Amino acid sequence: MTDPTRARQLDELDTVELCVRILSSARNELYLNMHFLDLSLSCLGYEANPAMPSIGTDGFVIRYNPDHLFGLYRRGRVYVNRAYLHMVFHCLFCHMDTRGERAADYWNLACDIAMEFIIDGLYRKCVHVSPSLFRRDIYLRLKKELQVLTAEGIYRQLQRMELTEAQYRRMADEFLVDSHDLWYEEDTRRQAVPRQSRWNDNREKLQTRMEAMSQEESRSEDERSLLEQVRAKNRERCDYKKFLRKFAVLKEEIRVDDDSFDYAYYTYGMEHYGNMPLIEPLESREIFRVEDFVIVIDTSMSCSGELVRRFLDETYAVLSESESYFKKINIHIIQCDDQVRSDERIASREQMERYMRDFTIRGKGGTDFRPAFEYVNGLRARGEFTKLKGLLYFTDGKGIYPVKMPPYDTAFIFIKDQFQDESVPAWAMKLVLDAEDLTEEKPGTAARRETAPAVMPV
Repeated sequence: MTDPTRARQLDELDTVELCVRILSSARNELYLNMHFLDLSLSCLGYEANPAMPSIGTDGFVIRYNPDHLFGLYRRGRVYVNRAYLHMVFHCLFCHMDTRGERAADYWNLACDIAMEFIIDGLYRKCVHVSPSLFRRDIYLRLKKELQVLTAEGIYRQLQRMELTEAQYRRMADEFLVDSHDLWYEEDTRRQAVPRQSRWNDNREKLQTRMEAMSQEESRSEDERSLLEQVRAKNRERCDYKKFLRKFAVLKEEIRVDDDSFDYAYYTYGMEHYGNMPLIEPLESREIFRVEDFVIVIDTSMSCSGELVRRFLDETYAVLSESESYFKKINIHIIQCDDQVRSDERIASREQMERYMRDFTIRGKGGTDFRPAFEYVNGLRARGEFTKLKGLLYFTDGKGIYPVKMPPYDTAFIFIKDQFQDESVPAWAMKLVLDAEDLTEEKPGTAARRETAPAVMPV
């Protein structure tokens, strides 16, 4: 007589073995079609969990409900492949670790849309399924607002859409692939640091591999979206205040230098030589601060007036701190589309406050960066600057760049998901700010930066 417990255990083993074969086959097929994903595809183990509603990952293993996995396989191997790749992409972009304080339902949907957009753009037989008209319409609506369809950008757009419950449910059902329940478990949160370290390393290697392959052979169009998202995610976060310090100059300021003052010698002299200190603090000190500086605002039709104001607010919040610039400053704020529209010279805190209070955008024409550089070069020739250290150009990147490198450091400032930077000259720096961080309540915002092969690296 067969032991029923033993029989059940054998059936479970057979089920797990079959599931592992299905997932291993999916991984191998993905590898054969996308060699650049080899490291990422091999990073996830498999674990059966009948309590799972479907299939999901915590960044270390893929946990699956066997019945759900069998159902995917019966629909076709392509659906297993897509689910596997979908979860690998969630890990690569650290979606489970970048939730922050975002609304869980909209964040989950945004992550699924972003990953499905990449997969739908990979015209590989192993994962290709013709997207529905509804799905295509969602992509088109999002691409009108975003240059790169990242989860963060899609999340903001979804909130602006003010979806009804029925609309949200329709979209969630359309893009549902895996369960995100594991993202919110306590064990998953505790393992955030080692998981992020592993997948950040995988993502950096993926970018290097894809860029190297693109030099050897023409990169297929279907890989472009993936590479754009990888580059966007790999941009290092930095403090905007620290970035602006790159444009500071060393200058002597009349002020007691407490750092160079040694109280031991001072006290010794006072005690032993009749109130005669052996050393007194210096009455001046050398410090790095912003003095001569240029901010150029792209006022073409493609730039949002609200983002321009928020960028100026943020820059002013940083510069207005006592440790950021000298009491006597020389900042030119230039508005330019295809020609210079205005130039406001700021020489004091009061002038800066007045300019910010009365700020209005002038222009709204095409975009040409050259007139602003020519104008600044003219100012230098007329002696308007003592020592111009740098120029910030706030833009979406859609314009004509100068060919010749100027004699001062230049940085083009972009807003994440709303820019094109393919034509930025090699001599310029690029700084990508997050629109979520550009708020008046958060001075010294965190930003994302990317270094072009520039003279002055970011």
